[in-house]
Amino acid sequence: MSASGVIVVDKERGPTSHDVVARLRRSLRTRQVGHAGTLDPMATGVLVVAVGEATKLVPWLTADDKGYLASIKLGIETDTLDAEGRETVRSEVPSDLEARVDGALARERARGEQVPPVYSAIRIGGERAHELARRGEAPELGARSVAVRSLDLVALRPPDEIDVALEVSKGYFVRAFARDLAASLGTVGHLTALRRTRSGAFTLADANGELLPLAEAAARALPVSTLTDAGVVAARHGKRVPIGEIATPHAVPSAWLDADGRLVAIGAVDAAEGHGRVLRGFAA
Repeated sequence: MSASGVIVVDKERGPTSHDVVARLRRSLRTRQVGHAGTLDPMATGVLVVAVGEATKLVPWLTADDKGYLASIKLGIETDTLDAEGRETVRSEVPSDLEARVDGALARERARGEQVPPVYSAIRIGGERAHELARRGEAPELGARSVAVRSLDLVALRPPDEIDVALEVSKGYFVRAFARDLAASLGTVGHLTALRRTRSGAFTLADANGELLPLAEAAARALPVSTLTDAGVVAARHGKRVPIGEIATPHAVPSAWLDADGRLVAIGAVDAAEGHGRVLRGFAA
């Protein structure tokens, strides 16, 4: 069996996330490669790539919070809400911009819902929103629940540029943040630079080109439980695992390891029923 694990890539500006995956498929000579969380072509930074059996981890690798450094230009909005789009609106930037920043950032920190950009991969009736938008249609996207864990001003560069650092939940669009922050400041705006500094447990410090082994990657992303030999046998067969066969059981999805530290499954425990359930098994 070919090696399995996670590679953290520091993506450069220009390639799509799919381009990075295609490049790794060629260099690793395997089709079993996927990424955990898209980065737009304009964006740089942490792109978590799963190889081999680690592709089964992707649903959990994408579920975590992410961190970004973002630059926004005020006074101009584009159709894609970033610098690669077509200018659609111009608006004067308030002369008292500095006085408005704290209040605007506070409102964005409190945001619990966000309307995604029309140029996004969200599906509407079986088609991607960006496909509809490029045909000249106007996809209607409803607000989605999001959370801002932290939002800090990095630099205010009068008369019309602002840099921020933010930590946000899954499903949060920084391009939409640029739109909403600009509106809160009394103007329009678009994203000019975006760098992902963290994706879940993985940071830019991990972008060293090395393959992080499967079990280690799972243990970085999830809580860990160790199974007894009997527990391993049950889990390998997709059966319920008695809670007594699971050291340090967790009710949330967890990395179930054997005594030698190999990943057996992702599982979760129902304490009321007294057993654990396999959510995803891994090859021995």
